Amino acid sequence: MNISVILPIYNEEKNLEELFRRLHFSLDKPNLKYEIVAVNDGSHDNSWGVIRDSALKNHHIKAINFSRNFGQTAAIDAGIRNSSHEIIIPIDADLENDPADIHKLLEKINEGFDVVSGYRINRWQGSWFSRKLPSVIANKLISWVSGVPLSDYGCTLKAYRKKMVENLRLYGDMHRFIPAYAGWNFNARITEVPVSYTPRKFGQSNYGLGRVWKVLLDLFVLKFFADYSRRPIHLFGSIGFISILGGIFAGVLSVYFKLSVANHKDFIQTPLPVIMAMLVMVGVMLIMMGLLAEILVRTYFENQNQESYKIKEKINF
Repeated sequence: MNISVILPIYNEEKNLEELFRRLHFSLDKPNLKYEIVAVNDGSHDNSWGVIRDSALKNHHIKAINFSRNFGQTAAIDAGIRNSSHEIIIPIDADLENDPADIHKLLEKINEGFDVVSGYRINRWQGSWFSRKLPSVIANKLISWVSGVPLSDYGCTLKAYRKKMVENLRLYGDMHRFIPAYAGWNFNARITEVPVSYTPRKFGQSNYGLGRVWKVLLDLFVLKFFADYSRRPIHLFGSIGFISILGGIFAGVLSVYFKLSVANHKDFIQTPLPVIMAMLVMVGVMLIMMGLLAEILVRTYFENQNQESYKIKEKINF
């Protein structure tokens, strides 16, 4: 089996030498051909120096140095684009994941699965409110919205067949949603396995309660591209018609008050006419936005020579 290990690295100078040593020890097997694509995401410490020196000593390490910090998703995306093997395995550089667990993922790949997700056991030791609760809520919400139930979307340690991810473009913090993309676009066989978790010895975690909002926003984007990227008029038009119906209801209600003897109120005595006008205008604008989005989608697919579908496999072409 040929595998590419993707390492997004940001300020992990003190962890890298041990990480490379443990990766080589775990992967240096007779039946395994491997490469380590180490991406320095604009670190402010000496991470790049350690990566460069390690790459010069060992040909298994491929080194990429970003001009500045672009984020973990960009680092993983660059690693995938510059990998050359059939199995892609991203892993964090903070040693919270054990490189020995890579073989657990490969066993499932050998069983025929397309995506294998690790979920961290014995992870939560304190920090219940700031870390555990947001993580549990986020995983449940992502599983519900995506239709791909996983216990730990936030675990970077996963294994993908390259055909699942090679044409994927990642933005924002979307790397955590790759299993959902694979499930939607390719009807991928997805499973998960337990992996060990060790609290970091050096450096500072970049995760916390503040990332929940980013995850929710990315989840909204994910849902839009999954269900409406090829038919945006259905989303904007539906909300627009609901807004217009709300405006019509407000208008009818204002007329009722105007004509009612028991509850007589002139138009200027109630905000309903203003609400009616606002809702109708918003509804029309949303429908027009949906129409413009439809034009943009068609222009994109035609000008880029893109298809509006994904082919999982071909035979005898």
